[in-house]
Amino acid sequence: MKKWFASGTPWIWLNAAAVAISLIMVVGLLALIAVRGLGHFWPGTVYEFNYQVPGAEQRRVLGEVVDIEERTGAVLRESGYPVPEDLALANRILVKQGNRDLTGRDFMWYPEPFITGRHTPEDALVLERREWGNFYGYLQQVKESGAVVAEGDAAMPELERRLERSNQLLADARVIERYEIGRINQRVERLRLEQRRAALAGETEARAEAFATEEAALQAQYEALKERLDALVAEARRDSLVATTMDGRQQEIPLAMVVHAFQPNAMGIFGKIGHYFAKVWEFLSDYPREANTEGGIFPAIFGTVMMVLIMSVVVTPFGVLAAIYLREYAKQGTLTRIVRISVNNLAGVPSIVFGVFGLGFFVYLVGGHIDQVFYEAALPAPTFGTPGLIWVSLTLALLTLPVVIVSTEEGLTRIPRAIREGSLALGATKSETLWRTVVPIAAPAMMTGLILAVARAAGEVAPLMLVGVVKLAPNLPVDSQFPFLHMERKIMHLGFHIYDVGFQSPNAEAARPLVYATALVLVAIIMVLNLSAIAIRNHLREKYRSESD
Repeated sequence: MKKWFASGTPWIWLNAAAVAISLIMVVGLLALIAVRGLGHFWPGTVYEFNYQVPGAEQRRVLGEVVDIEERTGAVLRESGYPVPEDLALANRILVKQGNRDLTGRDFMWYPEPFITGRHTPEDALVLERREWGNFYGYLQQVKESGAVVAEGDAAMPELERRLERSNQLLADARVIERYEIGRINQRVERLRLEQRRAALAGETEARAEAFATEEAALQAQYEALKERLDALVAEARRDSLVATTMDGRQQEIPLAMVVHAFQPNAMGIFGKIGHYFAKVWEFLSDYPREANTEGGIFPAIFGTVMMVLIMSVVVTPFGVLAAIYLREYAKQGTLTRIVRISVNNLAGVPSIVFGVFGLGFFVYLVGGHIDQVFYEAALPAPTFGTPGLIWVSLTLALLTLPVVIVSTEEGLTRIPRAIREGSLALGATKSETLWRTVVPIAAPAMMTGLILAVARAAGEVAPLMLVGVVKLAPNLPVDSQFPFLHMERKIMHLGFHIYDVGFQSPNAEAARPLVYATALVLVAIIMVLNLSAIAIRNHLREKYRSESD
């Protein structure tokens, strides 16, 4: 046994077991996130059943079964359900019954002993609305300007056709509102700032006529767009539907308030697959709705990727140059050792500290001075003296700088001294040796530092809340207006979106699947960015290995 332990075999097996367990846990976690996140978009079966508590009237319940839990009779009695004293165990069912505008809540627990007559009606209708969550009921009529145009079996095909038209009209209206009117608003703001600059320079009277002409032209363009917008919205609100709720009430709902309408129990497998992929695409490409609990996460995806790319562009040259100086030029003594220790310690500083520093230094100090020098006309409203994309990126660059410095310096240290001496012996200067021989060979180590930096930066949340990430950003930081990339704008971020939806949502049960889905997207983005950097690193490694051979 002593010989076996002395050989090191037990420790090899122990390490292998630890690695295997870690891989199983990681794969299991990703599988859990994928199942719970992606399963949210599948059209669930809608059940109708009768629910009657002893001593109360029977109720009809219509909705999707979300969860089933086993509870003891004592726990159910403590929750207020009059279950029999001799009942030891019973299931309770969480039903997503929607109709929050009528009932006050989307989800409700029902003890199974009080449920009877469960079935799946094919004509059960699910409406995904722009407000108040889902509606569950039975379609009765489709109306146009108050007049019935379809009912009975013909109602659903007519509803689908008219809903597609309504959604297209609203999409056109959003393009006018978000982009065309948005461009005019930006031009109006620029005109206001030009007027303010002219007033500060004493040139108001000389340019008054030009200002008035441009202002009148912008107002005329706005009025024309507003007229088109109002016409599209009015046309979209023309149609409506009438549906019966589970308690027998009739509800008239304008189609302009409906995003999707479908009957999941009547859909075949291919219909459900088509619906599933349409919902996944909407989740990835649309803007959020209903306090981020509905709709898509495209602004958060865009903000996360844009922030990481800008951070990478900033941190890589600074980190590489700092490492080159410490390793190749700085005199190796006490001061250099202190600098290295400080850099290593910075890697362990809590991220929120960097956020506070970024808020105080970048936002208030640097941004405030930029506003005073270049945007005086906009004061007291800040332009760069407020949290925004540029300060988020710089704060994360500062946060990840130690990682890049340490990785690059380790790569430079591993390069054999003979390579440097051989280059110098052939007549190259120290600078030529460094930039044409040493740095290219150390490039894989630099990419390793960048990979670690991207992995850490993409998942940070705490510092971002202070320097530019918000719950909902009305505009993307990139558009068709000069300077095209607006570094001063606030952004959305997947990590903060997960925090907001999971812990700040007014409807926690509805938001839970979106937390898993958003987390899966964040993990996928980090993997794509890291795999891209790894591919570049491997290419560089093979390139310089083959050249050295």
